[in-house]
Amino acid sequence: MTATPLTEPVVLSRGRVQLVPLEPAHADALADAREGLEYAWYTSIPASVPDEIAWRRAEHAAGRMNPFTVVVNGSPAGMTTFCNIEVEHRRVEIGYTWLSPAVQRTDVNTTAKLLLLGHAFEACEAIAVEFRTSWHNRQSQAAIERLGARRDGVLRNHRIGPGGTMRDTVVYSILPHEWPGVRMGLEARLTR
Repeated sequence: MTATPLTEPVVLSRGRVQLVPLEPAHADALADAREGLEYAWYTSIPASVPDEIAWRRAEHAAGRMNPFTVVVNGSPAGMTTFCNIEVEHRRVEIGYTWLSPAVQRTDVNTTAKLLLLGHAFEACEAIAVEFRTSWHNRQSQAAIERLGARRDGVLRNHRIGPGGTMRDTVVYSILPHEWPGVRMGLEARLTR
């Protein structure tokens, strides 16, 4: 069996959550979904959803990203991506994720990550799936750790942020031999 390329557009679904290829037609609903996220200075919430969609689709065309709209009960509720794709090494990062406040702290993020990780390891035969977040984004770090990812380290002064602030980036990963245990943990969380 040949591995599916990490860049190939796919639809992934489980229960009420569906990950579909990001399309310009999702812009209005995604703009509504991001309301209430302005407070999150430590994460990137798109100021212009149409511009964000155009950028992510251009990154996809260049082979660096595979963007998804997170759809919940038929309505767009956020975005996520396979990003920093290294096709030749079968490595990928799951990132550029944001979810509407209406679906945060529900099963949506867990389900989306289960779908993305399953696709990466099982269909694409990834050798590593990485997650990155800001040192200040404790909520995201806790969520990544609950997934079962292991903390690899901190890239200090990794990025220059808005207003010239320096961002320290916390890096996590999951490897193929860890995936069965991570999958069982995610499945158990979803059955609770």
